[in-house]
Amino acid sequence: MVRPESSDVGERGDAAAELRRQAEGIAPGRTVALVGLMGAGKTTIGRRLAQALGLPFVDADEAIVAAAGRSIEDIFAERGECEFRRGERQVISRLLDNPPHVLATGGGAFIDPRTRALMKERAISIWLKAPLDVLMKRVTKRDHRPLLKEDDPRAVMKRLLDERYPIYAEADLTVETGAGPHNSAVSQILTVLRAHLQQVKP
Repeated sequence: MVRPESSDVGERGDAAAELRRQAEGIAPGRTVALVGLMGAGKTTIGRRLAQALGLPFVDADEAIVAAAGRSIEDIFAERGECEFRRGERQVISRLLDNPPHVLATGGGAFIDPRTRALMKERAISIWLKAPLDVLMKRVTKRDHRPLLKEDDPRAVMKRLLDERYPIYAEADLTVETGAGPHNSAVSQILTVLRAHLQQVKP
């Protein structure tokens, strides 16, 4: 069960029911994969999107931790980023073999060319695009991000934004997620997802 977060004040009540109504008739034939930088809201938004669509939700990072038997931070420290990306690709490939679900991916997953090719072939990818200030506000609440273990996390995030945004732009769909309520982002996703599915109908 997903409990409301403190940032959800004003979103409770029948908001989830309204999202389910908005999602009526949307039936993705593929997994919906959320991509974007850390702090974009992929996990929180993904859970709500899955609930609205009546689909399972899977967090790729959690699946990686379960498969490796250790934290992502430990994998980075002990084996390095290249080895982590290899394992991440294997886990995502396995997850994409499953029936359609909503998949939240790690910030670097879509950047890896082979993982990106897998998602392009077997999923509907949606980039959750957020401005730097919003991302920093979110990621500084936690200290487990391996790529931010430096003296100037904002500089690291700015570099990642500059490097990765052109690649995230290759996703099938893009949704701007600012500092507004997460349910608003879910509603935007449902709108663009419905339009996308209508366009690709045979």
